[in-house]
Amino acid sequence: MNILSIETSCDETACAVVKNGREVLSNIIVSQIDIHKEYGGVVPEVAARSHIEVILPAIDKALKEAKIGWGSVDAIAVTTGPGLIGSLIIGVETAKTLAWSLKKPLISVNHLIGHIYANWIDRGIMDFPALCLAVSGGHTMLLEIKDYHNITKIGQTKDDAAGEAFDKVAKLLGLGYPGGPAITEIALKGDKLKFNLPRPMTSPLDKKNGNFNFSFSGLKTAVLSVTKEGIKRDEIPDLAASFQQAASDSLVTKVIWYLEKNKDIQTVMLAGGVAANTNLRETLRTDLEKLDFKGSFIYPEITYCTDNAAMIGAAAFYNQNFVDPLTLAAFPSGIDRL
Repeated sequence: MNILSIETSCDETACAVVKNGREVLSNIIVSQIDIHKEYGGVVPEVAARSHIEVILPAIDKALKEAKIGWGSVDAIAVTTGPGLIGSLIIGVETAKTLAWSLKKPLISVNHLIGHIYANWIDRGIMDFPALCLAVSGGHTMLLEIKDYHNITKIGQTKDDAAGEAFDKVAKLLGLGYPGGPAITEIALKGDKLKFNLPRPMTSPLDKKNGNFNFSFSGLKTAVLSVTKEGIKRDEIPDLAASFQQAASDSLVTKVIWYLEKNKDIQTVMLAGGVAANTNLRETLRTDLEKLDFKGSFIYPEITYCTDNAAMIGAAAFYNQNFVDPLTLAAFPSGIDRL
């Protein structure tokens, strides 16, 4: 089954062709980073206008790289939310028009589900039940996946998403946009133990109460307090490294707590843009080894961590939510639509 997938939830115009949910025949990503860099973040109206300009050429390129024509496309999949409503509308209306005019089945995909299914790309059978830490610029969640269609939300951020915190801290430190890669790079030169920063919601009482939610506003404020007190230029790598480690510890702690209570978990996975962070990966790997976790620990290739259409094609194959192209609508918020 060849699925042409479209992803425009934020500032990446992405199109891909995915075969049987695992084999990526093409994966086109037109980035807007250079456009939004001068603003220090994504400007929704600018993002939507950019999608309009490049989406049709991107679709054409995806088909050419996959070496297939429209006759070999079995279905069209599109991200319907959550995301920036203006950006989503461009992708959704394009997919609807193509599906209706070419008489192709249309599959609606939740963006967050897409990030999870990036783990299935280029892999064999997954062992269930699985535990997924989904961490991106807009969402941070802990999910239990019992099978391909049964996903339960265990916890979520109560304020900022982890990726959003990375962007804001990078801005505080004058590191530019996007913040995640900037902090990761400069943190390599820093001492992660130099600044004693908080790990919110990881107290013994939180553990006793089974609190699997996250919070990053306090950590972000702690960094702000340090900068207001004044730091030397050569201390910026130390503060970046200390923040990154505190964020990783806050995330990983909840994974370990859940595994201590649920011994049947067979696979632990990361998903989302922040899953590309090497410190987060290594922190989780180290703590899983300390726990003597016998299952698998997996995460997507770097290309499939950030927003892309290949993950949408993978998710569409395993969750064939066929919809009417004449009635499908985008939704900007959908953390509870999993």
